Amino acid sequence: MSTTIAGPPAARGRRRGDVRGSGRLAGMLLSPTVIVLALVVGYPVIAAFRESLYQRGEGLDANGFVVQGDKFVGLRNYTDIFTGPNSGAFWNAFGNTTFFTVVTVVLETVLGVTMALVMHRAFRGRGFVRASILVPWAIPTVVSGLLWRWVFQADGIANAMIGRQVLWTTEGFHAKVAVIIADTWKTAPFVGLLVLAGLQVIPREVHEAARVDGAGAWQGFWRITLPMVKPVLLVAVLFRLLDVLRMFDLPVVLVGLHKDSVETLTMIAYNEATNLRYGPAAAYATILFLYVAAVAYAFVKLLGADIIGDMRQKRTPRPAPPKKKRLTVPAEVAA
Repeated sequence: MSTTIAGPPAARGRRRGDVRGSGRLAGMLLSPTVIVLALVVGYPVIAAFRESLYQRGEGLDANGFVVQGDKFVGLRNYTDIFTGPNSGAFWNAFGNTTFFTVVTVVLETVLGVTMALVMHRAFRGRGFVRASILVPWAIPTVVSGLLWRWVFQADGIANAMIGRQVLWTTEGFHAKVAVIIADTWKTAPFVGLLVLAGLQVIPREVHEAARVDGAGAWQGFWRITLPMVKPVLLVAVLFRLLDVLRMFDLPVVLVGLHKDSVETLTMIAYNEATNLRYGPAAAYATILFLYVAAVAYAFVKLLGADIIGDMRQKRTPRPAPPKKKRLTVPAEVAA
């Protein structure tokens, strides 16, 4: 006969105290970051939403006197954007923003992966090729816009190559094409750089084993390389989505303001602000913020919220928690 004695409750209480202490320490360490984010992100968002509920102007009061200042109008700025006299400008800018986002991100993803595969290969002059590919990404956007404006001018290189006289920087679909080409040229190396980092962590033995099993180049890329760089590629695509949705400086420098063909949501918000219509400008900015947040949320939910974490769990399974040790003593000792 034997008696089983459980561990002392003091040890369990000590462990709970350690967990609470670690939680308090984590909160103290994270509090400066949370405060900074609240100041530089939270406050501007709240202030912009508040501003979008007002309109600045002048009018007459009940006594016929001129009154100037901000007037609370509620959601009128938002209803005017969607259904008001200037709703056509909003839907045009919304369509341009979405079109630029879809087309440029697709092109940059394909070209970026291709660049990464080229830069990952071992050949003579690989360092020079890597530096040449990354140069466009290092050039400031304004300088890149001026460079491509020179390329697309009436007597520029683009018209000399195609043998036609196209006014690239005026109204029309060709203005969209010019913006897409310039943006793809500048930011595809960014995608290539991130994908190259993912390629360099793939063990060489994996590709060698695939070749031994008879896998061709396309099968090796589609079934081995692409799945293993998928987490890095998704991060690059997400960054590019969020960046293109806020496109402003490149079309402004390359084509100019007040061009319906390339006008984006940020440009139309800027136009309202420069005309001292801060309420509608804040409403445009708030709508753009919600649009970007919705796209980011949908992207993360559809393609996986924690892909890198899931892959780590698959590679290194979490060990089972240790079992509690029980002390077994003879009955006569316990007595």
